[in-house]
Amino acid sequence: MTNHIAFIILGMSLVTLIPRWLPVWLVDRFTPPSWVRDWLNNIPYAALGALIFPGILSVEKEEPLIGFMGGIVAVGLAYFRFHIIIVVLGAILTVFMLKYLLF
Repeated sequence: MTNHIAFIILGMSLVTLIPRWLPVWLVDRFTPPSWVRDWLNNIPYAALGALIFPGILSVEKEEPLIGFMGGIVAVGLAYFRFHIIIVVLGAILTVFMLKYLLF
């Protein structure tokens, strides 16, 4: 019975080790075309947008426009290359003003 457990542990370690080491091994041996590198460079931004956008719309359940406006302000400030703290504080201040001062 203990041999079976050892084989299970060995198998599970191989299953998790191969997907981790395979990209590391391939990176030095394969250079993708420039269009693939450009496409891969955009994945973090797309993933970040997909994670943030639902949160923007759920800031205020009754008024999703408030969160949307905060997101618009953040995008505008980021477009003009303000520091990330200014972008975040601008979005927070926008949501606060719309939530507590206007509604």
